Amino acid sequence: MHISLIPKAGYIAEAVAGLDGILLPGSNTDIDPHYYGEEPHHRLGTVITEKDQTDQLVLAEAEKLGLPLLGICYGMQALNVFRGGSLVQDIESQVKGSHKHEQGAPHTRNSHSLKIAKGSVLAGLAAVKGAKGDIRVNSSHHQAVNKVGKNLKDVAWAKDGVIECVEDMRKGRFIMGVQWHPEMTHRRTHFPRDIRAFVEKCRKA
Repeated sequence: MHISLIPKAGYIAEAVAGLDGILLPGSNTDIDPHYYGEEPHHRLGTVITEKDQTDQLVLAEAEKLGLPLLGICYGMQALNVFRGGSLVQDIESQVKGSHKHEQGAPHTRNSHSLKIAKGSVLAGLAAVKGAKGDIRVNSSHHQAVNKVGKNLKDVAWAKDGVIECVEDMRKGRFIMGVQWHPEMTHRRTHFPRDIRAFVEKCRKA
């Protein structure tokens, strides 16, 4: 079910009430830094107020109902901001020694490798446990998680230190944010096993 960008609490509550889980997709826009107490950086991209507001309402309903949630790229950043975290507004100018995280076309190419924390949900995926060599992912973002939000933990990083995955630390909750785009690389990478894990949690819910 597609939830339209209608930032009205009643509409969002009714739309989310019948769902088994929430997928927050990526976007070629940026979150308004006002939400995490910062002024706009010179390289801040397009901000769509209705999207920010709608996502915050969706996240609040998902939290209220205890729904499984998977955030992809912008969706991961929205999750982190909702939890009181902050963002790096522009990786290239704000992260010393950073890699190129806006890889450009083709978006299906795996651009950089990951370091994954032992004991995380991500590390427990069969495709990760059985991997030979580096886990590599595609990359299409110029912002990233900075301060990690409440009840979230960073569990994967690019080798320049940029956070690539966060998970909810609470027992019994499946909430994951990934900075890459598993939906674009279903034939070329170890993912979207993270999407499959999310779907299984929704089925059980």
